[in-house]
Amino acid sequence: MKKQFLVVGLGRFGSSLTRTLVQNGHEVLAVDKDAELVQDITPYATHALQADCTDEVVLQQLGASNFTHAVVAIGDDLQASILTTLLLKEMNIPTVIAKARDEMHGNVLRKIGADNVIYPERDMAVRLANQLSSNSIIDYIELSEEYNIVEMLAPPAMNGLSLQKLNIRARFGCTILAIKTDQRMNVAPSADDMIEAGNKLLIIGSQEQIMQLENYYDRKK
Repeated sequence: MKKQFLVVGLGRFGSSLTRTLVQNGHEVLAVDKDAELVQDITPYATHALQADCTDEVVLQQLGASNFTHAVVAIGDDLQASILTTLLLKEMNIPTVIAKARDEMHGNVLRKIGADNVIYPERDMAVRLANQLSSNSIIDYIELSEEYNIVEMLAPPAMNGLSLQKLNIRARFGCTILAIKTDQRMNVAPSADDMIEAGNKLLIIGSQEQIMQLENYYDRKK
């Protein structure tokens, strides 16, 4: 389903977001007060305009209230980020997502009504740190404070064993969501499905549970 997005702030994050949303078939109005950034994104956005979105009149002229999704991707100017988010929520846009520089900035954005607050730099750093800290984790996604999804290589000690035999959920508390081989992705595998060393496993669990799983099989090498 095609959606219409308003993206305010065209730094690295905002411009990459705009390009990807358009590539995915959505319409994007990309806005920044920097004329050079607007010029750079113009070939990739549905519409791109130079404007100061801390001005309520300007937002009204842009037709901001007609959008169902707005992303405030302003990075360094905290005042502009906060004021733009507040104005967009006062215009009753159903979903306003705001980029935060740090926890204090994020707390303010939540208090003024942001529906979702994201921390791209922090999240990328955490993701990379978890990959670098592990010998088997390929990718890492933090779903919440409690749950993560990791993609990891099945260790040699799992080779030739079924999910029932491994009993991962009972032993470690995490769940194998999918098994990926060179040929296919087995989503929601059954208890009888076998693991081969080198398969990629998609696992959900807490960080502690996943670390216990990984440490156990590291010791069995």
